[in-house]
Amino acid sequence: MNAIALNHICKSFGSFAIRDLTLEVPEGTICGLVGENGAGKSTTIRLLMNALRPDGGSAAVLGVDTASPEFQAVKEDVGVVLDEAYFPEVLSAAQVGRVMAKTYRRWDGDQFRQYLDRFELPEKKPFKDYSRGMRMKLAIAVALSHAPRLLVLDEATAGLDPIVRDQVLDIFSDFTRQEDHSILISSHILSDLEKLCDYIAFLHQGKLLFCEEKDALLERYAIFAGTADQAESLDPAAVVGREDRSYGGVRCLVRRDDVPATLMLERPTVEDVILFLAKGVKLG
Repeated sequence: MNAIALNHICKSFGSFAIRDLTLEVPEGTICGLVGENGAGKSTTIRLLMNALRPDGGSAAVLGVDTASPEFQAVKEDVGVVLDEAYFPEVLSAAQVGRVMAKTYRRWDGDQFRQYLDRFELPEKKPFKDYSRGMRMKLAIAVALSHAPRLLVLDEATAGLDPIVRDQVLDIFSDFTRQEDHSILISSHILSDLEKLCDYIAFLHQGKLLFCEEKDALLERYAIFAGTADQAESLDPAAVVGREDRSYGGVRCLVRRDDVPATLMLERPTVEDVILFLAKGVKLG
């Protein structure tokens, strides 16, 4: 079963539109949603959670159509962290926990307090006095403490220092060790997604350019670094993107199978692939 299935979703906002978006996230996997600011990542997540209604198409979460009355019950199984954490400013973390205990049937207060300790969050400090990083950690603690099967995370690691961010990534990775647990996560920190994700989905100007297994993606492409003359000798059809450097060198993203096997190539990162494609070069 797919944990998430978006089928031909369309949504227009004047000059911007999500266009014919079809995306599937298999159960038990982690999918990273990437794209530049304004690409439609947050809009996609809101459409998925039925916070926005699509103009066309359909969405399903954990096998249930998000437009159906049954979806309200399914939300119990989804832990959500948006790009801004919203809790009443006068509440402390302890008070947030008590509110959540009345909100979720499977709320685990002991687990919530363990996350507060692990994230070093003060229980009595009001939310209005939290830093952005503290707010995100509180939102993550809440999302993980009601026995979800799916996490939907929009820039959930933004504002966290590198040590805490690494800790949170380990928690997310542990979460999916259960076969029926899945994650959709958007982030601008592409190194995080490369470490964490099974699939990478690239959204560009409201259109999904690809969604595929991370390892297959990184095997398909390679980085060639050399001189301008060497770059000119490459088959133009093999070159996905080119970057001319100030000192005269050239760096190209190439299709590995379309260049000579004798050519010295480097393994790309997810960031390499995304940045070259985001410059306007599309998959062929």
